[in-house]
Amino acid sequence: MAQRLLALDVGNTHTVVGVYDGDEHWSQYRLSTHAARTEDEIGLWLRQLLEWEELTRDELAGVAVASVVPQLDPHLHQAIVRFLKVEPFFVEPGIRTGMPLRVEVPQELGADRLCDAVAAHAKYGGPCVVIDFGTAATWEVVSSRGEYLGGVIAPGPGITSEALFSKAAKLPHVALAPPPRVIGKGTVDSIQSGIFYGYLGLVEGITRRILDELGAAPVIATGGFGGEIAEHCRVIDHVEPRLTLDGLRLLWLKNLAGDRG
Repeated sequence: MAQRLLALDVGNTHTVVGVYDGDEHWSQYRLSTHAARTEDEIGLWLRQLLEWEELTRDELAGVAVASVVPQLDPHLHQAIVRFLKVEPFFVEPGIRTGMPLRVEVPQELGADRLCDAVAAHAKYGGPCVVIDFGTAATWEVVSSRGEYLGGVIAPGPGITSEALFSKAAKLPHVALAPPPRVIGKGTVDSIQSGIFYGYLGLVEGITRRILDELGAAPVIATGGFGGEIAEHCRVIDHVEPRLTLDGLRLLWLKNLAGDRG
């Protein structure tokens, strides 16, 4: 009986693929996102992934996609239909969310941001705040009544460091990691200190201002840099690496019957 869900979180830099067996998270992969990939290329790597998981197409209950790369979506849709013989579910305007969107233009809300908010509220209730550390860093704010109130978008940690290196020719490229002390003794640890603790200050400052407006609430971190930042951040309470995929699965379940309310 088909019960496996293939969930794809298509980001600007990486595509995270999760396989769910019923309610259980089965496995996860992180791949590079290439907006120029063809339908055939996408289809072939999806088939290879199924073969690696020793899954057949008949074992798939569905394929769910949260994408922030619109130019890739038509190729992704056709590849899934052609190679996996499944009509994919995309997180897009008009789907059933179970969460009122209290923003000016709900259609502009990114699919990944909606997934984060839905998953965080399902696990922690409301109010709550999610910080997703990806190519961009995003804050999602959910009210005590389970409403999406809005959020914040800032450059992600990777973009912040790349901006410094691209504009300062003599500065070396260093890893985004905390140095042993804030006061650097050389160029490398001085750069690491400025980037890491500077970014930490941005995260803590924005989050505290959100909590000033919202009131006390758990703060959940996710995304590629979430764990690293959370280890040194005083305002983050929980780390959920699979939060976006979990939210994607929840939205897929809410829309299985095709209700677009």
